[in-house]
Amino acid sequence: MTARPAAGGGRWVTTSPERLQRWLDGFASRHGAVERTFDASVVRLVAEDGAVAEVEVPFPPLTGGLVEHVLRDRRVGVLLVRLGGCACGVFDGPRLVDSKVTTRQVHGRIAAGGQSQQRFSRRRDGQVRVMLQASADTAARVLLPVVGTLDAVVVGGERTAVDEVLADRRLEPLRPLVTGRLLDGPDPRLKVLEASYDQLRQVWIRVVDP
Repeated sequence: MTARPAAGGGRWVTTSPERLQRWLDGFASRHGAVERTFDASVVRLVAEDGAVAEVEVPFPPLTGGLVEHVLRDRRVGVLLVRLGGCACGVFDGPRLVDSKVTTRQVHGRIAAGGQSQQRFSRRRDGQVRVMLQASADTAARVLLPVVGTLDAVVVGGERTAVDEVLADRRLEPLRPLVTGRLLDGPDPRLKVLEASYDQLRQVWIRVVDP
């Protein structure tokens, strides 16, 4: 479990689906009887002592009980994009059933000015375009053939790079399926893709203490 400050007050904590019931029981034992309200994307708990916990519903809309919902196995496409490359895969429950990793060289920026910097910048921009095109090709190869079977698509890496890849006209069928928070991590490789399963299942909870 992790904790970090939350915008608007309180703090964010995360827990795995398997530990969510224990977390909810602990919240009630620490703060007293709990009143619940919910909509499709948030379950709000207000305790007797004034403490509040707002649970972000993974893979909204909420269907059935919260714990049952977060524990359900799903078929999820994952797209991770950074300037160092792209990793794309399909999880059927915890099993990674298809994947492809694409890497491209993109040079870092330099501080020098003048024509040298301009030439370098043009070269770098070209490398970025090639990388983004290759990433879109990878997503089309892995995700488009199974888009009708996916419950959701989760993305990660650098937001600008992800957005540019998803802007590819071929990937339009994927966009309505994109859900959840942007996954964080190093340059996408197979091990990073495999590890993304636990991250995409994390339950985020905003806690405001009394």
